[in-house]
Amino acid sequence: MNMMEINGYRAVIQYDPEIEMFRGEFVDLNGGADFYAKDINGLRREGEISLKVFLDMCREDGVEPRKAYSGRFNLRVSPQLHEEASVRAAAKGKSLNQWVADVIDEAIRMHS
Repeated sequence: MNMMEINGYRAVIQYDPEIEMFRGEFVDLNGGADFYAKDINGLRREGEISLKVFLDMCREDGVEPRKAYSGRFNLRVSPQLHEEASVRAAAKGKSLNQWVADVIDEAIRMHS
């Protein structure tokens, strides 16, 4: 998986062939913090530095560093997919919302 955890914060890792480096971007921060390196050890080291700078700035500014999630999001799908999901939810005796939440939870557990 293209995720790296650094001091309890998660970053998505991608390789950028144009600059021939790995790029990490923290995804659960209340702002942007990214980092680059040519190898995984360097990426972890640069990630720790980037995270420390970000957390220090948050402390100085009195800002919560973690992004807050409401537990709600809008999802746009085709009418056909909406219909099929509704039918499958009903077949399981669940609301569409609960069925979708269960499917997402299962997908996350399968890919962890």
